[in-house]
Amino acid sequence: MAAEEATHRPPTTPRPPATSRPDVSVVVPVYNTLRYLRSCLDSVLRQTIGADRMEIVAVDDGSTDGSGRLLDRYAAKHPGTVRVVHQSHSGGPASPCNRGLDLTTGRYVFFLGSDDRLGPEALERLVAAADRYGSDVVLGKVVGVNGRHVFSDVFADGNAVDVSLFDSALPWSLANTKLFRRDLVDRLGLRFPEDMPVLSDQPFTLAACYHARRISVLADYDYYHAVRRLDARNITYHSRVEQRLVSVERLFAYVAELIPAGERRDAVLRRHAGLELANLVGDDFRHLDRAAQERVHATVARLARRHVTDCLRDRLDIEARLRLGAVTAGGVDDLLAAIEQDSGRGVPATVFAGDRWHAGYPGAPARWTDVTDVRADWLARLDAVDVSWVDGHTLTVTTRSPYPRFATEAGPVRMLAGPVVGATRMDAGDPTGRTLRTDFALDRLLAASAASGQRHPVRAEVDGGHGRGGAAVRAPRLAAGRPRLLRHGARLYGVAATVDPRNGQLVLSVVPVTVGQLVGRLRRRGRRGPVTAQPSGRSAEALLGRHGHLEVRGAAQVQPGLLRRPDQPHHHPGAGGAAPDQARGVRVDV
Repeated sequence: MAAEEATHRPPTTPRPPATSRPDVSVVVPVYNTLRYLRSCLDSVLRQTIGADRMEIVAVDDGSTDGSGRLLDRYAAKHPGTVRVVHQSHSGGPASPCNRGLDLTTGRYVFFLGSDDRLGPEALERLVAAADRYGSDVVLGKVVGVNGRHVFSDVFADGNAVDVSLFDSALPWSLANTKLFRRDLVDRLGLRFPEDMPVLSDQPFTLAACYHARRISVLADYDYYHAVRRLDARNITYHSRVEQRLVSVERLFAYVAELIPAGERRDAVLRRHAGLELANLVGDDFRHLDRAAQERVHATVARLARRHVTDCLRDRLDIEARLRLGAVTAGGVDDLLAAIEQDSGRGVPATVFAGDRWHAGYPGAPARWTDVTDVRADWLARLDAVDVSWVDGHTLTVTTRSPYPRFATEAGPVRMLAGPVVGATRMDAGDPTGRTLRTDFALDRLLAASAASGQRHPVRAEVDGGHGRGGAAVRAPRLAAGRPRLLRHGARLYGVAATVDPRNGQLVLSVVPVTVGQLVGRLRRRGRRGPVTAQPSGRSAEALLGRHGHLEVRGAAQVQPGLLRRPDQPHHHPGAGGAAPDQARGVRVDV
């Protein structure tokens, strides 16, 4: 079958004979990650499982930044534990992963990104669980670092010995950052499809999970730290759109070959349709040239018509459902009109046709705008119209619904920023009852981000006469501000409200900032006045006053507010709150 040919092939390089087989082999594909590579390798070498029970196979995929030389130094320093292979740049992670897999000898194999790192006990815990439960695949808890987003729903219920691929959140966590039993990989002949420029880890992981006798999830420890690279080049959606089109199309074909049509296939494709496919026609779509828009539209329409069943459509989040509906019901201009409505004007009005509800997109066919069966989700679609600092303790998000009977029909409303629930109330200044104000406590946001930082997408949930529903909070026409620097314990964090460029969703980001990063950034920007703080001589406490103010004299420009409409005068909701330059968390451009 085509899907099997894309991912299954015999090893091309024989593995060396193993006199004493290690318990686990760690494959590290490397390409130009010098800044993070030392931390990555050290996190493996310091594993409590011990060097005698593991091996590291690092594949340098033609790095040009010195990563290859650093790998060679580690191999020389740790003979018998670290093995390095160099190859010409392949253009993607599939080839180095396959090359590393061919050379491993362990009973289990684990894939680690060269900019990521492991918790000290990760491998010991993972191997012990696999041996104890007879698991073919073990997924340890993944946490984001520097505000990197990870799907964490699969860990919400704690440890699980036996997890199903089809009735859990596992399809949303199909990265290859798991422990795989080597016998399973060899029996299936699993390899990464090298004809998929991106997303190549998903067919590998999906096949392993589909055929596994048992999949276990461990949520009791931070096993894998997925790092957002702050120094990486910004590879935009439109610069890689052709690669994504090829990869998404092959991914759908692979799923269709692997899993028979029906509810189980829909359970997996819910992720691929709601994420990879819908993202192709996200807000960034409007920035493509017309020829690229036509190609994307044609591919997405073809895949949606072929693979998105009525049952699957009804299980999609309302954002993905409406966007894919725009593609299948009309042409490029219809899609652009829907995107412009969402990103420029906000949630459209509700149009009533008898007892049916429709999303009031301009010129849109009724067959895809019908939201009658998901009215609760539709009511949860709110626009963020202002984000402001009330004081040094609170970030207030103001949202608005266009639905005239929102106050009476939506029921209780919850606003969440990731796992953090805000305190929501109706805005007394709006007699229509369509405006909400939600206070997010900064100490809770900081605590939820721990030491690594997180991106917290903002979401609304309603529970009224039309049932329970939820939707992402979009932020049309809000101008992004720069982070405000705050202290939590002994650490500095940049806290900001941003808009995800792919889907327009409001996100509250918390990213750790070192003193050296702060001072270096300020120096590079050449701000007027001397920077008196020295990264090696002053701690976070020295830079922050006892109330959490930043004290980099002559360097920091304090500005009020975070996000607001460009044409909207700044104001602070909540009379009596401290002025921005008097708050505990002074906003600083960093």
